[in-house]
Amino acid sequence: MLPAGAAPDERDLAAAIELREAIYALVWARPHGRPLSPTAIGTVNATAAEAPPRPVLTPEGWSRDGSARQALSQLAREAIEIVGGERARLLRECAPPECTQVHLDHSRGRRREWCSMATCGSRVKAKAYRERRKTRAAA
Repeated sequence: MLPAGAAPDERDLAAAIELREAIYALVWARPHGRPLSPTAIGTVNATAAEAPPRPVLTPEGWSRDGSARQALSQLAREAIEIVGGERARLLRECAPPECTQVHLDHSRGRRREWCSMATCGSRVKAKAYRERRKTRAAA
């Protein structure tokens, strides 16, 4: 996402953290039916106001040309499209209480429970398997 050659500084890092927290507040609010935070909306909108990175065609394919702030602008714009658009209804919180991830549920029945099968899904299934084995052993 970061354009080739971009050298982020401390202000860019602080802006990235602020944007991350704002996006999280917005994507967490949607699946819970909560109102969107005006502060988070302001942060995302202000960040999106910066011009996005410019796509550049090269003999090898393509890349982005721009600053770290422009990369953040692209992220903010994508967050606006998700949270404010049709895909907002696909936002889900990962089921295990110890996970704080929010994901887009593109599964056929819209019943995906985990952010990732490789992490949370695997842990939940392994725990259920151990519980079943323990119950059978006790019987």
